[in-house]
Amino acid sequence: MEEQLSHEDNKRIQDGIREKYLKVAVDPEGHFRYPTGRAGLEMLGYPVGPVKELPESVASSYCGVGNPFFLGEIKEGSAVLDVGCGAGVDAILAAKLVGPSGRVVGIDLVSEMLDRAQKNLQLTELQNVSFIEASSEKLDFPDETFDAVISNGVFNLLPNKRRCLAEAFRLLKPGGRLMIADQVLVGEVQKSLAARIDTWFQ
Repeated sequence: MEEQLSHEDNKRIQDGIREKYLKVAVDPEGHFRYPTGRAGLEMLGYPVGPVKELPESVASSYCGVGNPFFLGEIKEGSAVLDVGCGAGVDAILAAKLVGPSGRVVGIDLVSEMLDRAQKNLQLTELQNVSFIEASSEKLDFPDETFDAVISNGVFNLLPNKRRCLAEAFRLLKPGGRLMIADQVLVGEVQKSLAARIDTWFQ
């Protein structure tokens, strides 16, 4: 499918995603069919201690589809990349897990979501997190920079998943882990390509 997408198709997808997440940046609730906020974090089994420490306005920003931290331990001192960090909740939780000797970088394409992430970060005392506006298809980091790459509900939205996965693996250190929570399609694709593009971000 990736090979069938034109430049115009990719632009329509990105514009649709941006339009939706502009609204999510202002008010995360009401845009998803699953629990968000603190209820979502608790239902998905996020680490209890770090979640309890989150200010309410930070927890309320959560709109992930799953819990990437279920997939392995994030060790103290680790370097973590959060692909599609959104409002920064997973990045902030990762920063609590890696401690002051570790670091976390969150990337996102939607500047308004990054603004929300930065405001959320300012409500904590964390000094080991940074947020960058960037595309997951090409990232300005050297090879083997991160111990873990996490992502939550993002890869299903990326038109060129192969390229983004290759970039994630390029950035992982030997023995590093790619930890993705996402939605997958079960069964055959029913819609035409044009219809899928129109509803890509839903």
